[in-house]
Amino acid sequence: MTSLKVLHQTVSQCTKCPRLTQYRREIAQTKRRQFQEWTYWGRPVPGFGDPKARLLVLGLAPAAHGGNRTGRVFTGDRSGDWLYHALYTFGFSNQPDSTHRNDGLRVRDCYIAAAVRCAPPGNKPLREEFAACRPYLLEELRLLRRVTVVVALGKIAFDEYLRACRELGHSIPRPTPQFGHGKVYTLPWAMTLIGSYHPSQQNTFTGKLTRPMFHQVFKLAGTFLGKH
Repeated sequence: MTSLKVLHQTVSQCTKCPRLTQYRREIAQTKRRQFQEWTYWGRPVPGFGDPKARLLVLGLAPAAHGGNRTGRVFTGDRSGDWLYHALYTFGFSNQPDSTHRNDGLRVRDCYIAAAVRCAPPGNKPLREEFAACRPYLLEELRLLRRVTVVVALGKIAFDEYLRACRELGHSIPRPTPQFGHGKVYTLPWAMTLIGSYHPSQQNTFTGKLTRPMFHQVFKLAGTFLGKH
């Protein structure tokens, strides 16, 4: 647990990517109209959750006015509303919503992280930004020794998880696992990888991702962990 705390401090002070550093700071200064009274976090956003977690949820990056504002991943935006409601429904958290990092939310048997730790312009990190951030994910994967199920939110997070595993020396199956909503892969190192559409407004407002579809992913995760 101490090592995770050190990692979180390191992440929050990172300035490796000039473009991301400038963007997140600008957003923290200009703010969004309804959040003018907020003091934005405006720094890289560390992972969050139970150090003994068996479930890892991996997203893309903090939202400019979500995690970049609140300082906690998937907190204070619509995507987080969907995620924490699903985690609560299936017993992974103590409350169904999250508005700020001191709101009393506790997740159980679950850890939440993002492939890139800074809010990116247009929600599109560059290849070199993924590469610069990957060591943080690698360290989390080393430290979270009890994780046996990974839910990847979106194709990019799915592929980034597999890249990280390859860098850790794991042998990726052939053919390489392909992303799809609800697709499940049992990986050779005793890991279950589940793909899910990201609960972004682009997906939820259009109906590409519905609540029942999203909940089914976490029901599956719970089943693999023996919760149901």
